[in-house]
Amino acid sequence: MGAVNPEFVLRLESLLSRVYPKEHIGDLIKKILHLGEKWNYGAHRSSQWVDGTNIYLITYGDTISQPDKPPLATLNHFAQKHLKDIISDIHILPMYPYSSDDGFSVIDYRRIDEHLGGWSDIHHLSANFNMMFDCVINHISRSSEWLKGYIKDDPYYHDYFIEANPELDYSRVVRPRASPLLTPFIKADGTELYLWTTFSEDQIDINFKNPQVLLESIDVILQYAASGAQSIRLDAIGYIWKEMGTTCIHRPQTHNIIKLWRTILDEVIPGTRIITETNVPHNENISYFGEGDEAHMVYQFALPPLTLHAFLREDTRKLTQWAQGLNAEAHYPKTTYFNFLSSHDGIGLRPTETFLDDDERKYLAQETLRKEGRVSYKDNGDGTHSPYELNINYLSAITEADDSVELKTRKFLAAQSLLLAFMGVPAIYIHSLLGSENDLEGMHQSGLSRRINRKKLHLDEVEAELEKKGSLRSEVFNGLKRLIEIRRTHPAFSPQAGQRIFELSEKLFAFERYDPKSENRISCIFNISSQSQPFKLAVEGKDLISGEPFSGQMRLQPWQVVWIEHKLKAPERLGRLRRWRKKIFISLKRSDANRLLTGRTKKAKR
Repeated sequence: MGAVNPEFVLRLESLLSRVYPKEHIGDLIKKILHLGEKWNYGAHRSSQWVDGTNIYLITYGDTISQPDKPPLATLNHFAQKHLKDIISDIHILPMYPYSSDDGFSVIDYRRIDEHLGGWSDIHHLSANFNMMFDCVINHISRSSEWLKGYIKDDPYYHDYFIEANPELDYSRVVRPRASPLLTPFIKADGTELYLWTTFSEDQIDINFKNPQVLLESIDVILQYAASGAQSIRLDAIGYIWKEMGTTCIHRPQTHNIIKLWRTILDEVIPGTRIITETNVPHNENISYFGEGDEAHMVYQFALPPLTLHAFLREDTRKLTQWAQGLNAEAHYPKTTYFNFLSSHDGIGLRPTETFLDDDERKYLAQETLRKEGRVSYKDNGDGTHSPYELNINYLSAITEADDSVELKTRKFLAAQSLLLAFMGVPAIYIHSLLGSENDLEGMHQSGLSRRINRKKLHLDEVEAELEKKGSLRSEVFNGLKRLIEIRRTHPAFSPQAGQRIFELSEKLFAFERYDPKSENRISCIFNISSQSQPFKLAVEGKDLISGEPFSGQMRLQPWQVVWIEHKLKAPERLGRLRRWRKKIFISLKRSDANRLLTGRTKKAKR
C-alpha cells in the first residue's frame, strides 16, 4: 500500500468503534493495514464507474458443460463466442467447494470447486469480462474446517459461531425460512449445544461479534477483489449481526461493517463494487445505500414480482406507483440499482409488502402453482407461515404453456425490454438469455423447488438451438441481443441518466430516460396487455426498436414495446430550464436563510 493514508486510518477507527469495544480497535487497525499490504498487488484496476454499456450475466459456473472440459473453461468458450459484444460483467454464483444449497453452504471460501476448474479459469474469464464473485459470509457449511475446529474446541476457532439457548424467546427474529432457527450439535467432549442457523442446518451463522471473524471476512473479500472480482455480491448480508430482543436483521452494526468493507476496498483496490443482496421490503432494501458510503448497488428486489404482477393482471398501476418513488433514492455519486427479473433463486414476495395486499400475493402464488411452479414459505414467528418466494422460471411465469413460440417471445421480450430500459444496471440470468422454461424434471428428481430454474445444459445442444431459426432459444437470445445493442449506444440508458414515470393508462407502463449532457431522451412505452392500446405523447422522433417514425400518437399491438428517441422542443426546453433555475434559486434562498438563522443562534448564545 505504500504510505498509510491518515484519513483512511481515521475512517477505520470511526467505523470500528461503532461495532467493537475500544480495547480491540488499535489491534484491528494494525491487522487490517497488514491485510491491505498482503493483497495490494491486485490494485491495478480501472476505477471507471458503470455506464450504459454495463450488462451483467448471472450464471452458475456449470450451467453449460461439455465432455472432458472444466465447466468454467466451457463458460469462457461460450462467452467468448456468443457474449463478447453484449455482456460486460459475468456474475458467477458461488464457485467454491460446498455441501448443499447449490453452492450457498460454502466449505472453503478461498478455493475454487475442483468440479468447476481452478483459479486459472477465473483469470482467463477476467481477461475479457469484468467478474462478479459471491461472498457468502453470513454462514458457512457444517463440513467446513471452521466448524470442525469449533466442535473440537480448537482455540483458533473459539467464538466463531453463535451458541444459543433453545429455551429463550426468538419470536422477534425475522425468518426467511420455515426451518428451525437453532440446530443441535455435539462437541468433541460430548457436550450438546445449539448453534444459530438462519437458513438451514447446513448453513451455520458466523459470529461477527468476534473481531477475528471480521478479519477473516476482510481477508476473503480482499482475496476476491485481488483475484479478479470487479464486483462482490454480499449474499443475505442483512442477517450478519444477531442481538437478542431484536429482529436480528439490518442492525446498525451490519451497516457499519459493510461501510468498513467498502472503505477498505476503496483504499486497497479502488474500483471494486459492492452489491448487497437483501430480499426484504423495498424501504429496508434501499437502506443499504447508506449515505453513499455503503453499497454501490442494491438488488432491485421489487422489480421482478411487480413486473410479473403487472403482466399477469394486465394492469400497471402497482408497478407505476412503486416506480414513481424511485428517483431520489440512489442520488449519491457511484450508487445505482442492480436490476434483474430472474435469478438462480425464485421471485421474492417480501419486497411487495407495501405495494401488494395479501390477496394479490395469494394470486401470484396461485398462478405459480397453476403453471407447475412451487411456493416457498417463511416462518412469521407466531406459528404462522406466509408466501416468501415463487419458485418458477420467469419465462414460464409470464407466458402460458400453450402459447406459440412467437407469442412467448413477444411477451418475454416485453418484460426484458423493461429491465433493459429501467434506471440502473441490468442483470440477465443465463436461463432468461437462453429462453429456458421450467425444468420440472430437475425439480422433481432433486426434490429442491429452486431447481426449476437451474437446469444444467450441454454446450452442443444449446448452440444447435441458438442456430435453429424459429426456436424459442434462438428467438429470445437474438431478440435480447438486439435490444442490448440498442441500449449500449444511447446515453439516455446510462445509470446516471434521469428517469420520469408517465401515467398513460393502466394497460401501459411508460417512462422517459434522459441524459442532461447530450440531451438524448428516450420515451419507453410498454403494452403489457393482450389488447392493442392507443396512446398520445407530445413528442416527435423515432422508435429505436422498429425504426419507424413517431409523430405524437400510435396504437401499440399486444405486448408491443417502443423506445422513442426524441429531443425537447424549444418551448419545452425553455420551460424546463426556467423550472430548474427556480429550484436552484429557492435552494439558494433557503441556504441563505439557514445561514442567517445559524448566525443569529450563535449570536444569541454569545
